[in-house]
Amino acid sequence: MALESNEKPNQPIDKFESMLKTDDVYFFDAEDFEDIIHHYLNNGKIALAKKAIKIGLQQHPASIELKLLEVEVLVFENHLDLAENYLDALQVLDSTNEEIFIQRANIYSKKDNHEAAVALLNEALNLSEYSFDIHSLLGMEYLFMDDFKLAKESFMRCVSFDEQDYSSLYNVIYCFEFLEDYDGAILYLNDYLDRNPYCEVAWHQLGKQYFSKKMYPEALTAFDFAIISDDTFIGAYFEKGKVLEKMGKYNEAIENYETTIQMEDPTSHAYLRIGKCHEQLENDEMAKYYYYHTVHEDPLLDKGWLAITDFYFRRKNHHKALYYINKALNIDGENPQYWKKCAQINKALGKFDQADYAYKQSVDLGNYELRTWLGWADVALRNQDIPGAIHILSQGQEFYPDNAEIKYKTAGFQLEINDLINARISLIDALRLDFGKLQLFCDQFPQYAHTDWVKNIVSKVARRSR
Repeated sequence: MALESNEKPNQPIDKFESMLKTDDVYFFDAEDFEDIIHHYLNNGKIALAKKAIKIGLQQHPASIELKLLEVEVLVFENHLDLAENYLDALQVLDSTNEEIFIQRANIYSKKDNHEAAVALLNEALNLSEYSFDIHSLLGMEYLFMDDFKLAKESFMRCVSFDEQDYSSLYNVIYCFEFLEDYDGAILYLNDYLDRNPYCEVAWHQLGKQYFSKKMYPEALTAFDFAIISDDTFIGAYFEKGKVLEKMGKYNEAIENYETTIQMEDPTSHAYLRIGKCHEQLENDEMAKYYYYHTVHEDPLLDKGWLAITDFYFRRKNHHKALYYINKALNIDGENPQYWKKCAQINKALGKFDQADYAYKQSVDLGNYELRTWLGWADVALRNQDIPGAIHILSQGQEFYPDNAEIKYKTAGFQLEINDLINARISLIDALRLDFGKLQLFCDQFPQYAHTDWVKNIVSKVARRSR
């Protein structure tokens, strides 16, 4: 039985899905098919989008818009050669359709030819009356090219078209941050907020910029305004808690973190921050309680295990600290900071072979901090590998060529193996770099500090520097 028009679903999508469930065939305008297909694409339902395209082209075989949507799906599924063939045919029919250039740009982007994609998108801009989407695509291409200045300008245009386009707003701020132009980001956001004073997203981003510049009172005010604009904005409460921590207001910080827990399911990150606040307040049992809650909530959160490690390390319970740093390493064995912490713990336990191995792992994974080189050299000394210790310091010197501490330590180690010529050179270099740090040498190598040999070198350098 034929359906009466008032019995059919009112919305095209409902009507289309009803048709798929029955043997009835409904007719749709080409524009309705476009809406249906866009709906499915936006929701990731590619199979249904392809069905709608097929039926749509059966009913409207001359529709260029539907054919372009077919091309979009082909590009999405990486059938790039076929998509280009379709576009060649469509361009003969309509050489001024900006969507053809956009899809060609997408193909070039997929092939990592972002310069060509940008050129095509600029052609599309010349043909389009509505350039909002094209500027967004241009912004993404510039990001792929690491051209953050042009990417920022493209996303700014998107925001100027639609000030509720928060995705583009986030991208603008991301570009400012990558360019380390925090002042520029603050100026931009304040200007935006003059026009949109109740935009919680902008207040939140402004607070983060102030936080980056350590302008904590200003950051706190920004997060307060974000909460006033939307009192369910969990991110603003969390960031406000971080600011209060920096300001030493740990009880207030805890209140904000607890608010986030009350609003939604507890998160391991909130538990972790609460634990750190309690530790600052010397509420050790409460700190442990929340640290253990952190790893219970998310056993794979290595920062939780590291927090427990640091908790015990600071209290010189090195055996427990070692147990928990190994937990962290089991989760992320590629983290150089964890290996450095492992080295420090083993060093404190007198396990110098293990400490040496851990320091080596840390450096191999990219940790070139000054303290790492100095600590590793001390461990090599404890392992009675003085030539190894000198070699470690020479590696560190490549990263810190003007660091006097490395030179003083090198001079002491060279004296240990009676290499007086090189020890003299190292000590003179250290004194010239920073005479005031001579006490470091005296503290670590008191057996040499008061010898006539050292006193003569110090005296000569002192006279020449006057």
